[in-house]
Amino acid sequence: MLYAIISEDVPNSLEARLKTRPAHLERLEILKSQGRLLLAGPHPAIDTTEPGSAGFTGSLVVAEFSSQEDAVEWANADPYNDAGIYAKVVVKPFKKVLP
Repeated sequence: MLYAIISEDVPNSLEARLKTRPAHLERLEILKSQGRLLLAGPHPAIDTTEPGSAGFTGSLVVAEFSSQEDAVEWANADPYNDAGIYAKVVVKPFKKVLP
């Protein structure tokens, strides 16, 4: 089943986010290579794809896991969690309808 992993950043986390990004992306690449990643990306803090120093307010990952417990376990192991970037992470079942 698909799960949406919705993460919210702590304030002023851009520097730590940029430093930790390679490890974060490495895990997403593994999901992608396994054919389990539907989409992933950050939420810019301002209305632009390149927010510069405004940074990001969180992230969204939609991927396939065998259970919600597995999705939560995967989300909890994110390097952004370890680096203190995420203030909150919510994992919800997701039903793709379109496209």
